[in-house]
Amino acid sequence: MSAATGTGPGVPAASPAPAPATSVTPVLVRLKLSLLRNGLRQSAGRRAAYLTSVVVVLLFAALQLIGLVALRGTAHAATVTVLLVAVLALGWAVMPLFFPGGDETLDPSRLVMLPLRPRPLVRALLAASLVGIGPLFTLCLLAGSVAAVAHGPAAYAVAVPALVLALLGCVALARTVAAANVRLLTSRRGRDLAVLSGLLIAVGAQVVNFGAQRLGSAGLDPLDPVAGVLRWVPPASAIGAVDSAGDGAYGAAAIQLGLALLALLALLGAWQRSLTRLMTSPDGSTLQPAGADRGRTGRSAGLARLLPAGRTGTVMERSLRYVWRDPKTKAAWVTSLAIGLIVPLFNALQGTGSLYFACFAAGMLGIQMYNQFGQDTSAFWMVALTISSTRDAYVELRARALALLVITLPYAALVTVATTALIGDWHALPQVLGLSFALLGAMLATGAWSSALFPYSIPQEGHKNVVPGQAGLAWISVFGGMVAAALLCSPVIALVIWQNVASGGDRWAWLTLPLGTAYGALVAYAGLRLAAPRTARRLPEILAAVSKG
Repeated sequence: MSAATGTGPGVPAASPAPAPATSVTPVLVRLKLSLLRNGLRQSAGRRAAYLTSVVVVLLFAALQLIGLVALRGTAHAATVTVLLVAVLALGWAVMPLFFPGGDETLDPSRLVMLPLRPRPLVRALLAASLVGIGPLFTLCLLAGSVAAVAHGPAAYAVAVPALVLALLGCVALARTVAAANVRLLTSRRGRDLAVLSGLLIAVGAQVVNFGAQRLGSAGLDPLDPVAGVLRWVPPASAIGAVDSAGDGAYGAAAIQLGLALLALLALLGAWQRSLTRLMTSPDGSTLQPAGADRGRTGRSAGLARLLPAGRTGTVMERSLRYVWRDPKTKAAWVTSLAIGLIVPLFNALQGTGSLYFACFAAGMLGIQMYNQFGQDTSAFWMVALTISSTRDAYVELRARALALLVITLPYAALVTVATTALIGDWHALPQVLGLSFALLGAMLATGAWSSALFPYSIPQEGHKNVVPGQAGLAWISVFGGMVAAALLCSPVIALVIWQNVASGGDRWAWLTLPLGTAYGALVAYAGLRLAAPRTARRLPEILAAVSKG
């Protein structure tokens, strides 16, 4: 009987049936939901902030959806929707570069130790990426765009796959960019990009504002050629396919829909290759290549040859390296450079600007003289050890001011000349240059003084530039110093006013340049001299203030 049943001693027992393979997609989706739920349970403040952001985003998305639906039947509905989807896709592409910490699952290196295949992992991560506020907001905008251009049964039939392809294309684009740059995002360069994100948003807002003002008088007709090109570029081509199907151009609709599908497949393939490379190759970001020390020594020697000898050159080189390497210092400098250029040039292009707006360049860069010791943080103790007299403090402050002037003087002159060229008022160029240089000298003086009296710490992590509890010091240091600098510039300002209002005063406009330059140099020298003894006496207090970050 045992032989008949196949369970006797001479017959091997049948092996158990293999367990069915479990798909990783629902696991990662549930994991994403669990992470979101557990994150909201950490604190009431975080939960309130998240719920508030959800409400605001949903309200904005609803308004956008209503506005897009209201575009149905208008002449420029296709132009607006195609451009909107193109800008939306661009936002998804750059989002992981500037906000790498916004979604922890953007770093697939956390899954390296798990036995996962790239293709199922890509599908699972793509599905998990659809969970969140961003995809919901994108879905609302895409639905409104499709509703705005869909007319007729053919367009409605194309609308469903077009909506899916556009949404998946945006999400896959973000994931592909993140996977290809995950090592960058976890490095110092990635932190630089994150810190500079606010600047790019501000510059983009100015560009959009300028473009909107230009279009206000000309209408949307100038955008039609741009939309005509972008309607063939995925994922905006999916919206173009809906519009083409509504117009009866079924061949064009099929091609545009096919382009969106091919782009999605290409993105998924690139994402899979990036994941494979990430999970099978070691992280070489911390390995120092051969000859790196020699390269750094050569570059340092090359920079040092251009600077003065002694302590002055050493401090200048250190300050310039802070500008290039420290994320917070770099962000402050780039922001000042951008605003100092945007304000005068954009006002000049709009026809509403004055040449004196060029003083923004000197003013914004002069702010960098304030809180000079805050960028050193707790490492200021090494600087303090080298200051044993008022003379040492003066040389330290003077060298930092000279490092600032290396960038500020030519930049302020360049912005002033460019603004003058746009406005065409070359007669006022000496006045504006002299006023800018006087303002810069005054800000160097007050910046050195406030650095000694009101130092504050700059946190190394996060987007805040002041540690909690020192905001008052920062306001006093920066805004108080700016008011004092404006008062110090009052003689030069009075001279410029006299030249513009007095009869025949414009004949002496050229004197403002040499007088303003000399006055700025004199005020800067006096400010550095007066700030040096304060700095030498307050070294312990300065170190304590800048070490709280």
